Amino acid sequence: MQTNPTILALDVGAQRIGVARANTIARIASPLVTLINDDSIFNEITALIKSEDVGTLVVGLPRGLEGQETAQTQTIRDFVVQLKQKTDLPVYFQDEALTSQKAESELESRGKPFSKGDIDALAATYILEDFLQDNAGALA
Repeated sequence: MQTNPTILALDVGAQRIGVARANTIARIASPLVTLINDDSIFNEITALIKSEDVGTLVVGLPRGLEGQETAQTQTIRDFVVQLKQKTDLPVYFQDEALTSQKAESELESRGKPFSKGDIDALAATYILEDFLQDNAGALA
């Protein structure tokens, strides 16, 4: 799939972007960081790509409850167009259905304080886990 061993997943929101990473060999996704989605976001993402030796990007794609495209779906598609212009890496979409709710439930069950950024980074981890599972053969 790529020569660089790290896959980076992005859970893109209007205010924050949760980021998770996994190595293509170990295939264990983990939260990395939460970025503020502002005018410097593409510079921050390209810096992460360099520092983490990223070869593949995965972006969570939101859809409506019945799988239909929404305004948010188009916003993410537009974001990915810009992302592709800033990097020369392959970018894949992964359905992000219910990942934020799952992340919030997981964090609540731990009984410790957490932030919205923690939810975003954990949601990105679930997006990446789903991608790894769906593409296991292609990553071999």
